Amino acid sequence: MIKKKTIVCSVVSLCMLLGTVIFAIGASNTGPADITISADGKKPAQFSHKKHQDAFKCAECHHGMAADGKQVPYVEGQEIKKCGECHNATVLAGKMKDKLALDTLKGAGHGNCVECHKAKKDEPAIKDKKIDKCDTCHPKK
Repeated sequence: MIKKKTIVCSVVSLCMLLGTVIFAIGASNTGPADITISADGKKPAQFSHKKHQDAFKCAECHHGMAADGKQVPYVEGQEIKKCGECHNATVLAGKMKDKLALDTLKGAGHGNCVECHKAKKDEPAIKDKKIDKCDTCHPKK
């Protein structure tokens, strides 16, 4: 009887340990530190994912898409896809927001990133960095 309890306890403990390790690995997947966003190589944007992660919550940039094509807010633990998986002419054909085509990476980036950069440009910690200029994301070669 004691041997059976020992085996059961060992198996349960092992399962709990594996679950904890799997959860920790999933929680630490923060994506790449730097990302090059490019639509067919035209003026690629250099994006410091790590700097943005240190300053913002994931939900401030990331979102999902409902079956009807409408944007839904990000929820903790949600799978994060590359922007271009949805922001393309097949998935979001013809979708517009404030004169920006959301069916392109350029439209999505300029809508989300530029809007935020312009809003934050006068904050004391950022003021001298001129983050509202094109070459912030699109450095000259």
